[in-house]
Amino acid sequence: MESVQTIKQRFGIIGNSPGLNRALEKAIQVAPTDISVLVTGESGVGKESIPKIIHQLSHRKHNKYIAVNCGAIPEGTIDSELFGHEKGAFTGATQTRQGYFEVADGGTIFLDEVGELPLTTQVRLLRVLENGEFIKVGSSKVQKTNVRIVAATNANMHEAIDKEKFREDLYYRLSTVDIHLPPLRQRQEDIHLLFRKFASDFALKYKMPTIKLTDNAVEVLLKHRWSGNIRQLRNVAEQVSVLEQNRTITAQVLRGYLPTVGSNLPAVIKTSKSESDFSSEREILYKVLFDMKNDLNDLKKLTMELMKSGSVKDVEKNHEGLIQKIYGSDDDDDVDEVFEDSTEDTEVLSIPEHTSVSEAPSNIIDKYHFAEEIEEEETLSLQDKELELIKKSLERHNGKRKLAAAELGISERTLYRKIKQYDL
Repeated sequence: MESVQTIKQRFGIIGNSPGLNRALEKAIQVAPTDISVLVTGESGVGKESIPKIIHQLSHRKHNKYIAVNCGAIPEGTIDSELFGHEKGAFTGATQTRQGYFEVADGGTIFLDEVGELPLTTQVRLLRVLENGEFIKVGSSKVQKTNVRIVAATNANMHEAIDKEKFREDLYYRLSTVDIHLPPLRQRQEDIHLLFRKFASDFALKYKMPTIKLTDNAVEVLLKHRWSGNIRQLRNVAEQVSVLEQNRTITAQVLRGYLPTVGSNLPAVIKTSKSESDFSSEREILYKVLFDMKNDLNDLKKLTMELMKSGSVKDVEKNHEGLIQKIYGSDDDDDVDEVFEDSTEDTEVLSIPEHTSVSEAPSNIIDKYHFAEEIEEEETLSLQDKELELIKKSLERHNGKRKLAAAELGISERTLYRKIKQYDL
């Protein structure tokens, strides 16, 4: 088994950080087997080097090695690219074509950005991993292939699984061995070393003297976040090598090539929605209807008290809180005007006692029977929406009634009463 240092020299890998060494050790150990490998890490960390090492150290090294960027192939043609197609399988298929899995039989396929694969293609890939079988597009014949799959991704696979963008069973088949490459900011001891290597390469390529960094410039180099990792560092080294006449680079000059210098602290990114946010327009409408229903019930209660007592002043005095709730504290003057316009001798409508249908005169036509039916259906519908809204709010807050009540705009006691009412 070759050593880590030998592999670095053979494949031109620069660096001596513990994370990098551990990744290379795992690649060397897993290479002689046929185990599927998943390489993870941010964009630009050099994930494409690991599959090459695994292939060259395996018994498949004399067979084909094919690298496929899954994110660069359109969804409509990726099945044809990977598994091939028969003549006439679709418009433009003028002849039978071999796919990558057929061409690389006995070798290794590197699936870069595997997280971008469509779900239908993931099912086909899972079958290849399980028993080495695949079917060409437009064919009914099952074919066999013997390939080793090494995949890579910079996406959060667990998050993709939660969002149902990636199959969980495929993830566990691909990640039999997981090799993680650390970002450049976690390899502080390698940054200056890599920069010097790139500067030397570009000096040789463009036939010019090699650039050198002052001590202050090296400090700036090490403190930068390098969100683009090794790829970004290489681009900066190339820009400075080509554009600067003075081959000694100061900190001030180097800062001109580094974007967003001074904002090196990690950004706090809100990845999840607030629990009080509504995820759809339908829930917003339910909330509006719920609030309107509450206001309507308060108005009914106030009107009923007014009709029973017949005194506006008494109702205003006894239900001051309810009036404030309905009209708001900013509209006190308007409320006073409304009640001042009313007089104590206002004629109060009498409420007739309930009369059964059998006692009602047969010659009287109930003109409002249809309207009452509509109101009943609407009330029931609102109750269903109210129940659904309460359930969702309680689920969002893990059963905490205080938070749910605050979100719904009602008191905790009212919410407790409704929970009892709906037997939640």
